[in-house]
Amino acid sequence: MSNNDTKSILFLCVANSARSQMAEGLGRMIFGDRIPVASAGSEPSKVNPYAVEVMRELGVDLTTHHSKSVQTIDPSKVGTVITLCAEEVCPVFLGKVRRLHWPIPDPASKDPSIPREEMLTRFRTARDTIRGMLERLAAETFPQG
Repeated sequence: MSNNDTKSILFLCVANSARSQMAEGLGRMIFGDRIPVASAGSEPSKVNPYAVEVMRELGVDLTTHHSKSVQTIDPSKVGTVITLCAEEVCPVFLGKVRRLHWPIPDPASKDPSIPREEMLTRFRTARDTIRGMLERLAAETFPQG
């Protein structure tokens, strides 16, 4: 195991409200106590209620999560940074880390005309995409055998 394998995985997006929060919850579910995970953003806001709802469907509780600024993260504790931005500019993380970029479209929208079921579908799609990518990462990091 390399030094970076024992350090945390940090998920980054802009608001730290949806994709990175779901990734943090999924990371804890998939990695357990093998790797610490965290999330942050360049412009933290609040955890999106749709993210909380679709994660609850998998038994993952985000109700105690809160949006955090990337500025509050200690770079010496981070081994891997995974940025989740697609169309927006991803936050910058200074530090010597492994960097992965998973461009996942932001499921959130400020458009009040989008029906609730469509919003849930958008969040489930983002959640399931992140879950698949994390399961692949876990298989590469902790191969069976």
